[in-house]
Amino acid sequence: MRYTSTRDSSLSFSFEEALCSGYAPDGGLFVPTSLPKIEASILKDWYEQSSCYSELAATILRLFISRDEISDEDLFEICHKSFSFGLDKQGEDEDDEDKENNGKNGDTAGSSFTVPVKRIGSPSSSSAYIVELFHGPTFCFKDFGMRVVVNMLSYFATKRQKNISLIVSTTGDTGPAAVQAVSDADNRLLTLMVHFPKGQISAFQRKQLTTVKSPRVHVVAFEGGGDDMDLPIKNILSSSTHHDSWVCGVNSYNIGRPLVQLVHFVWTYLRVCEQEHLDIVGGDGFKMVLDIILPTGAMGNMAGGYMAKQMGVPIGRLCAGVNVNDITHRAIQKGEFHKSDRMEKTLSDAINIQVPYNFERILFYLSDGNHAQVRAWMDVMEKTQKLNLQGEWLKKLQTDFSSARITDEEMCKTMRNVYDEYSYLVDPHTAVAIAAAEKNGYHLNQIKSGLPLFAILSTASPCKFEESVTIALGKEFWEQYLKDQFPARAKAILSKIECEPTIYEHDKGVGLEEIQKVWEENSRNLIKKLFL
Repeated sequence: MRYTSTRDSSLSFSFEEALCSGYAPDGGLFVPTSLPKIEASILKDWYEQSSCYSELAATILRLFISRDEISDEDLFEICHKSFSFGLDKQGEDEDDEDKENNGKNGDTAGSSFTVPVKRIGSPSSSSAYIVELFHGPTFCFKDFGMRVVVNMLSYFATKRQKNISLIVSTTGDTGPAAVQAVSDADNRLLTLMVHFPKGQISAFQRKQLTTVKSPRVHVVAFEGGGDDMDLPIKNILSSSTHHDSWVCGVNSYNIGRPLVQLVHFVWTYLRVCEQEHLDIVGGDGFKMVLDIILPTGAMGNMAGGYMAKQMGVPIGRLCAGVNVNDITHRAIQKGEFHKSDRMEKTLSDAINIQVPYNFERILFYLSDGNHAQVRAWMDVMEKTQKLNLQGEWLKKLQTDFSSARITDEEMCKTMRNVYDEYSYLVDPHTAVAIAAAEKNGYHLNQIKSGLPLFAILSTASPCKFEESVTIALGKEFWEQYLKDQFPARAKAILSKIECEPTIYEHDKGVGLEEIQKVWEENSRNLIKKLFL
């Protein structure tokens, strides 16, 4: 399997080269030169044999990675290590009550780790499933993609005896997942610089970053919007020239992230089939098509889902739930992929995105891999910050995708309604997805005639969002949740002492473009000083 750029088919790279680069050299995003097809017989085999998430992940990733680069044994070990969320590493054991309630509290551990796929309501009254992707060490779905990517980078760093400095920007979940993954990899050749927007992530997410004491991790807070560090990081990656080391970006523009995250979608499909007691195929093809609704920020998960669909997994529509930072919604509804003038603070801050970079991958597969068309589109976007999709392109986008824009008020109402009706507490981002589902005609509490089964990706634990839960359900509710259901590992983070991050200031009167140049230079100097 080789990799090329969304913008230029003449470029050709190995998996290792693509993974260790982040962006393609022409500024595009890496994609496989072709997507392997998942035939019905293959999906049926996985249905019958893959009950362990790490095994399914290794099986699927094998389709994208040459054995000359990573052997079967090493790939299985990487996936096994990545999805063995064990507390025993720190010498902590779960008591019997924790083991019994580990799905509820988020303290899942062990080599047989599986992602819970739960029906909301009774089989007679609900066609909805919730996919709990938050049972990793940092309580969010980013653990899945990030841990495999970091462990693969650690593998290549050791293989080449080369230093790799990872660089990442976070709106709340990516950063903690990267910090934890690098810390757990414990490889002297692997270092990380993580940037977060000051005052725009939850207190818990901030503590996940600022309480880690490791010489291999450095934390920066910048005074700007959630994706204001994206351009400085892209510039750093595009001009990295160190021969004895690599500088690598691990946000979801890195091809490793959507490749691992597409496993979510295959797993979800298989587990829903299992609970519905359906065979994968019948006499006239697939017996079930599954719609999937997900909270959407940078669109890494969405890109993984679309790739899975293109490969042949029977996914119907992919529905994006967004907050008032709604560029994805405007693109799907009107064809207006326009960067807004400012980032709005919300209670679902992990999906506060102005320009989701994975929309470029969506466009690539939407256009059947038309590199020239994608290049033309992205040239317009980069020059004007506005791209208009019209005619057949918009119609095609709307065939495969739907969306809804959810305000904080609607999100809070959804959190209350779901808890009141099902005694099930969701985080604000999952609430955005549920509200988006309702707006698009999906209903948690009844089976609609002709409506397909659907699954909602739950991407984070509510333990990370005290402010949102308190506003939605009240201070007394939060205090009771903290007492009775709060994960033990999360409580340990609350009591840790924070270290002050490096601050990148945004001086009054200085435009964003100018301050981004200053931040870029600051990060270059810090990487050189600390890690190279």
